Amino acid sequence: MRIGDFNALDEGEARDLVSLWAAIPRWVTAVVAGRPYPTRDALEQAAATEAATWDAADLDEALAQHPRIGERPAGDDASARASRREQAAMTDAAADVAQRIAAGNTRYEARFGRVFLIRARGRSADEMLAELERRLANTPESEVAEAAGQLAEIALLRLRETVSAEAVPAETVPAETR
Repeated sequence: MRIGDFNALDEGEARDLVSLWAAIPRWVTAVVAGRPYPTRDALEQAAATEAATWDAADLDEALAQHPRIGERPAGDDASARASRREQAAMTDAAADVAQRIAAGNTRYEARFGRVFLIRARGRSADEMLAELERRLANTPESEVAEAAGQLAEIALLRLRETVSAEAVPAETVPAETR
């Protein structure tokens, strides 16, 4: 989809799409309300700026439906398909690594009260395991910041996969948003 197509979505369609990037209602509202964007970069910058304000409550809300690392999300909706693509490295994980990630997920959830979240795209199962084990030593406060940062990386990757970098002709964007 081009940025012009994103700008032209009705509000409900835009909210549904942005919710697939990160299911944080106040973030979705801000990103959608910022339209029209002259470029994908402008959209991405607005999304990143808003994501920088995420707190523990936002993180908990977004992770309520997020699958655990190593679990194959059920369903055929866009969110499940994206999670399966992002966790592709787990399909080739050695059995002992997959078991250690499962055990680490349990320890993480007991310690922090939410699922372990990591940008899986571009990481091997071994790298995700090492990050899981490292992050188990975080304080609750530092882990909120780290997990929110990972969620922001995921959201921005999904945004870039959805909206092309093609710019909108300047005459179609109000002067105050250029």
